[in-house]
Amino acid sequence: MADVPKELLEILVCPETKARVVHVGDWLYSTDPATRRRYPIRDGIPIMLIDESEVVDPAEFDRVMAEAKV
Repeated sequence: MADVPKELLEILVCPETKARVVHVGDWLYSTDPATRRRYPIRDGIPIMLIDESEVVDPAEFDRVMAEAKV
């Protein structure tokens, strides 16, 4: 699992919606249920580019948000 400093997580947002993101595994998930985007973390660096993101299905989004306690 990639390690992202807490201070960085506090200021990162989804570039599309400006929603807060949560760190789960090697991904940063947008908390916006309308877009359900996740952004990869490579070599400890969050890649916050829409073109590099993925849209997850609603079931995965709900699971991740429950795990992150959002």
